[in-house]
Amino acid sequence: MQPIRLIRSIVTVGGWTLLSRGAGFARDVMMAAYLGAGPVAEAFLIAFSLPNMFRRFFAEGAFNMAFVPMFSKKLEGGEDAQGFARDAFNGLASILILFSILGTIAMPWLVWLMASGFAGDARFDLAVLFGRISFSYILFISLVALLSGVLNAFGRFTEASFVPVLMNLMFIAAMLLADRWGWDMGLTLAWTVPLTGIAQLAFTWISAHRAGFRFTPGLPRLTPDLKRLALIAAPAVLAGGVVQVNLLVGRQVASFTEGAVAWLSYADRLYQLPLGVVAIAVGTVLLPDLSRRLRAGDAEGGRASFNRGTEFALFLTIPAAVALVVIAMPLCEVLFQRGAFGPDDTAATALALAIYGAGLPAFVLHKVFQPLYYAREDTRSPFRFAVWSMIVNAIVAVGLLPLIGFSAAALATTISGWTMVLQLWLGTRKMGDEARFDTRFRSRLPRIIAASLIMGAALWGGSIALGPALGTPLWRYAALALLVAIGMAAYGLAALALGAMRPADLKAALRRQR
Repeated sequence: MQPIRLIRSIVTVGGWTLLSRGAGFARDVMMAAYLGAGPVAEAFLIAFSLPNMFRRFFAEGAFNMAFVPMFSKKLEGGEDAQGFARDAFNGLASILILFSILGTIAMPWLVWLMASGFAGDARFDLAVLFGRISFSYILFISLVALLSGVLNAFGRFTEASFVPVLMNLMFIAAMLLADRWGWDMGLTLAWTVPLTGIAQLAFTWISAHRAGFRFTPGLPRLTPDLKRLALIAAPAVLAGGVVQVNLLVGRQVASFTEGAVAWLSYADRLYQLPLGVVAIAVGTVLLPDLSRRLRAGDAEGGRASFNRGTEFALFLTIPAAVALVVIAMPLCEVLFQRGAFGPDDTAATALALAIYGAGLPAFVLHKVFQPLYYAREDTRSPFRFAVWSMIVNAIVAVGLLPLIGFSAAALATTISGWTMVLQLWLGTRKMGDEARFDTRFRSRLPRIIAASLIMGAALWGGSIALGPALGTPLWRYAALALLVAIGMAAYGLAALALGAMRPADLKAALRRQR
């Protein structure tokens, strides 16, 4: 098989992810305008977070971390990869069908675990209703994640990357129809969730079929490969559970402040834009690439992939983090403040966004370091690191809640993210030179940081100069676009002047096979 073109594939996945995040942002802007930060918005956000939380637990954050390396190595070795994928699909589907039924029945308890602050008011009953309607989404989207892993391992990144775009477009269409025909907006959003799951599963099923992978639904078979997959996946599932506990703590802390669940969710959407474009793209491409290189004994190629992937990720991420911190208020004011979303909501969301922005490089580095472990089928080390990260998250979130309020949840997320990065980096010391940073990376990183700080200064000055226009409904979009352009130009010029990235390097990376 042809090797995966690393940077080109990252750009492909990143481009589709950017489109998805843009559509997702449009979805959230519409939700903010229709629902604000009120009870219906908070109830839906909690309900929608439940299947998404368990999706990361079962599929993207755990099962696939074990499945993709094994499947990729079978592809590289010419073994029965299709039979292995079929057995994994049937096994996962049987577990998820049972879990979906149990979760729907236990919805009041799940909502209480997510947001006990809702108990006793209208938000709780609404969240239970919306949750029961939407929980079956976990079945569809988890199977989508497995099929996407198959497509990614085969180097077909475009089809899998389009799936989130489809979901957000369906949400936008549903809200427009609800507004046009006078449907209940909360119920419309809740029913749209499982419908998007069905559409996404159908799309990836057809894409896998066209790629030559045919999955016949049937009863699960406990084969030796499936037993080995379960043993490898178990620590990853536990690690995924730890990550979800962190999210649970954040939701609980936020639920005791009216509106905070929505503020954190909208801030999360903004910082997820660069996070998704860069981190998901790098992680998606790097895991199968490293797995196949390990199977082929290509240590030098593996080190080059790790270093160039990390360099490219930080070149995009560090300036994005600086921008989120420096212009958090203008971003939230221009993008969210309308309709039911007022100035107080803007200020609270901007505070959360700035805190999340400080952790953005850490969240991206998770996706860079973790494939080094998962490609070696080491899922236990990330689990141990995640446990310590969970402890830090809980101490910060709960301990600082009485002092700084809901923002303790965002601060805990950022601090625990950097704690996880430190552990992941220290853990790679035993992997040898192929997991170490090379001379080029060590030379480029300080230049990237310096160029980002120059950009931050330009954004700060630009936000002051454009302040009146940013607060004017007629000019605010143009002013924000100009501010972003100022930042991009400042970073681009500074990066070129300091040698943080050379155009020739990017062109070569897009041309070469690794």
